[in-house]
Amino acid sequence: MTEIQTPTPRNAFDLLMAGNERFVASTPEHPNQDATRRAEIAPAQQPFAALFGCSDSRLAAEIVFDRGLGDLFVVRTAGHVMGPEVLGSIEYGVDILGCPLVVVLGHDSCGAVGAACDALENGVTPAGYIRDVVERVTPSVLAARAAGQVEPEEILAEHIRHTVDLLLDRSRVLAEKVAAGQAAVVGLSYRLADGSAQLVASRGLEVAVPAAS
Repeated sequence: MTEIQTPTPRNAFDLLMAGNERFVASTPEHPNQDATRRAEIAPAQQPFAALFGCSDSRLAAEIVFDRGLGDLFVVRTAGHVMGPEVLGSIEYGVDILGCPLVVVLGHDSCGAVGAACDALENGVTPAGYIRDVVERVTPSVLAARAAGQVEPEEILAEHIRHTVDLLLDRSRVLAEKVAAGQAAVVGLSYRLADGSAQLVASRGLEVAVPAAS
């Protein structure tokens, strides 16, 4: 399957969303998933997007975006919470591998977001390192509530936007790439029931973001 070898951020975004549209319509093409592709990328990789998503088992990036081997550089944590390892991985994808697009992918019914909401309401947080995940999501929940956003989808969208902004605030490498027009960062909200990915945030990409409801 012939595709753009070095896509622009907009090319990469359109390529990704076209795959999601195929997935939603149950007409996947399963590109780049054969032995030819496997042999082609064995010497080196050149993914067109770095995707930072939640670890939820229902959110398999290559499936929901109908992509294959070597297409996506994927980093996943519960609730897409960030640490140095995440930032370093994303910088590697953008600065070393040349990904022109970074995607933050959240989803409805996220356990980490739900746990953060519960912790604020009842004052009880989980034990162990799960508590650390919940604490990193809590600022997004507080920001959403301060803005009068109390519905689950509104809180999720705020958490996705917050993660997008954190990436650019904390990574000088990524911020400089975006400022130079060499990369873009977008936030997508995935709906588990219908499989669609909706744009909720965009930095460095000329694409309209739907107004918050």
